[in-house]
Amino acid sequence: QVQLVESGGGLVQAGGSLRLSCAASGSIFSINVMGWYRQAPGKQRELVASITSGGRTNYRDSVKGRFTISRDNAKKAVSLQMNDLKPEDTAVYYCHAPGVVSAGRSVLEVWGQGTLVTVSS
Repeated sequence: QVQLVESGGGLVQAGGSLRLSCAASGSIFSINVMGWYRQAPGKQRELVASITSGGRTNYRDSVKGRFTISRDNAKKAVSLQMNDLKPEDTAVYYCHAPGVVSAGRSVLEVWGQGTLVTVSS
């Protein structure tokens, strides 16, 4: 069974920083894209940032210049460095891998359990 386990959420004041981490475990052959979504209360889940195994990144406009996504392919891990946080960044952040190829060559979409980020004004 493939799992994504996140860590690093918490409470921070506006202007502060947090780093989220996510590691994949299980019988995995390869992971192409890894990313982070977030969901604020009463809102739809939205893509924050994603990164391919080759290092190509994609960010939503509202976090460009403030957030940086990175990954360690050998460790099957992805991180999100969040700087200059704003109250509107408050949400549950989910690690996501849409196309995990298992050792048995099944293709799986996997979500982490979510970690809460709260930014106070």
